[in-house]
Amino acid sequence: MGEWLLVLAGGAVGAPARYLIGEAARKRLPSSFHWGTFLANMAASLLLGFLVEAGTGGALGKSGQALLSVGFCGALSTWSTFSSELMSAAGARRVSGAAGYLQATVAHGHAQYIAGAGGAPAPWGWAR
Repeated sequence: MGEWLLVLAGGAVGAPARYLIGEAARKRLPSSFHWGTFLANMAASLLLGFLVEAGTGGALGKSGQALLSVGFCGALSTWSTFSSELMSAAGARRVSGAAGYLQATVAHGHAQYIAGAGGAPAPWGWAR
């Protein structure tokens, strides 16, 4: 199967997963904070860190990377929605809330990626 079909298949699972995370967050965590986008991005960062680090040693191969890293994680994460929510908050003059959302997303996203990479199986993980 062509890599583009694997990306398509991964995205076909990642996009609904992102939607379901958003809906669950909206129902369970009602607030002005964009929990759905934040949680989907954190999950994608954690998983992507693991997949990229594991894939560095060839554990997943090009097909696995296309399916999981590019397709699934690409559709699960949502930079465009994050950017839109950030600009909407800033435009509504909720500057401190927008700044907090930006800082939390970037800092926690990096931390999740590092945690995922650290959990990759040896000899590829950071815990070598």
